[in-house]
This record gives sequence, C-alpha cells and structure tokens, in this order.
Amino acid sequence: PLMGYLARPASVESAPIVLVCHENRGLTAHIQDVTRRFAKAGYVSLAVDLVSRQGGSAAVGESGVPGALGNIDPDQFVADFLAGWRYLQGQPFAQADRVGMTGFCFGGGVTWLMAARMPELRAAVPFYGPPPPLEEVPNIQAPVLAVYGGLDGRITGTIPSIEQAMLDNNKVYQKLIYPNADHAFNNDTGSRYNAEAAKDAWAQTLAWFESYL
Repeated sequence: PLMGYLARPASVESAPIVLVCHENRGLTAHIQDVTRRFAKAGYVSLAVDLVSRQGGSAAVGESGVPGALGNIDPDQFVADFLAGWRYLQGQPFAQADRVGMTGFCFGGGVTWLMAARMPELRAAVPFYGPPPPLEEVPNIQAPVLAVYGGLDGRITGTIPSIEQAMLDNNKVYQKLIYPNADHAFNNDTGSRYNAEAAKDAWAQTLAWFESYL
C-alpha cells in the first residue's frame, strides 16, 4: 500500500488532477500545504509519499528520507505516481483524463521523468529539477513550464541541454528564471524562501495548468 496526501475542492463535484511530488525531505507539512493550495485553486491534488515502503516520511524522518530515496530505483517513483493516478481514476470527484504534475527539487526531477514516461500527462511544472535523460525527451507529450532560481547554479547549468532537446523535438517548453532566487525558493518553511519569486511562480503555475488542464 502507498501513502499519500489528498486534497480536493469542497465546492465542485469533479475537477482536474494535479499530482505533487515532494522534495527529498519527504511528504512534509509544507508539501501537504502546497497540495491544499491546489485544491483551493480548483484541482484534485495528490501528493504520493515515495518512501511508503519504508514506513512513510513521518516514520523515516526528514533526515532519513534523502538516504532512503537514494536507494530506490527511479522507475519506482514513476510507478508510484502512476498508481496514484490510477487510484484517482476510480474516484467520482476526479477528472482523471485531465492530469498535470508539479514537483520541487528532487520532486522537480521526478516531474520531468513523469513527463517523459506518462504520455497521458497534459501539463508539467518542474521546480528546479534535474532534467530526464535527454534520449527520453522525444517521449514527452506534456507542455513543460520549467521553473528555476538564478542562484541555483547546479540546476541552472542543465538548462541549455534540456532546452535544446525540447526545441529540437518540437516540444512545448517555457522556462522561468528568477535571478535573485536560489534552489528551493518556493519552500516557505526553509531558509532560501523568496516570497516575491514564489508568489510569481505560483501564479505562473496556475496559469499553465489553466491553459492545459
């Protein structure tokens, strides 16, 4: 059994889906909060706990989650999110054919990977995530809005290669780079939180999903 955190709008009978992938600290209170924000914006939102088999993020603890994730095959992350989506296919409140995904840091990388391996995905917004293997870019069907912090050199250094691969394969791709923001700038519980960048990135994310979901 997989663990997760599910939030949905209170005022509508059914809504499109946004899958949310946590950072490498696991399914924290912050990620739960982000999931609720999507519900308030009108989406059924599901964050899957990718250390479910190890007892779940709360049991493993934030300090232990990175190591646990590092010992899991990335194929398992894809399979777990596909399982979460299949679960929602059976729920009357979810419009399962209208599905998008976002994720942060480690979760941004998983979002990229899902874009390459889930052809049903309609939109993806990876936040400062490492790109997928470039040979998998031709498989991407979802329009991708890639969000970066300008001070995050490790991740921004990957932009030229993934951008060229997306363009070469005629993919719908847009990037946002916030010059004064660092890695994890969207996390309002962390030391690198940048309120101005986070506010704009959230608005851009909702606009992306509004366009494609």
